[in-house]
Amino acid sequence: MTITSDRFKEAMARFDAANAADPNKEAFEGKEYSKELLYAERMTTWLHQFEPDASEALQLAARAQHICRWKIPRSDYPMNRKGYNDWRTTLAKFHGDTAAALMKEAGYDDTMCEKVKALLLKDRIKLEDPDGQTLEDVICLVFLAHYFIPFAPHYSEPKLTGIVQKTWNKMSERGHKAALELAPALPTDLLAVVQKAIATA
Repeated sequence: MTITSDRFKEAMARFDAANAADPNKEAFEGKEYSKELLYAERMTTWLHQFEPDASEALQLAARAQHICRWKIPRSDYPMNRKGYNDWRTTLAKFHGDTAAALMKEAGYDDTMCEKVKALLLKDRIKLEDPDGQTLEDVICLVFLAHYFIPFAPHYSEPKLTGIVQKTWNKMSERGHKAALELAPALPTDLLAVVQKAIATA
């Protein structure tokens, strides 16, 4: 779904301007990007591929999924399970509040802002909202397509298998199908991890 309203364009531009301030850089196809701006663009690209008729709220949430994430680093929290969970919870609220504030500046009302916040907080999954599941599928597909290979060397094979299992279990059947189409492009060892994870999920 192509959205042409001025407020949508303005909100997306504000999201991108915020993410362009990320001091962390990533090279891709010969060009250097601010890390979270590149992530946001990848989310939008994959959302359009996976769900061409995505709603306005879903398109906004996908673009803002990691908005200004570098401002709350993982290192600020204890390096254990509770620390990780607290970090993720804080991030989700931060992303929702940041996106909503920028949307209001672009002219959105409270109703739409709350929809996007709920998506970023994952509340819509709990409510069985299809947009919430679609967002989760796209997050997982972007991870598999762009971040799984550099992520993998930091973990043992059993740990990595468990991470893939958790990711797989978050996805819908349609998401599974899209992921299986991506998997053959992975290096042989990582493809084996994915296959093992799926077989035991």
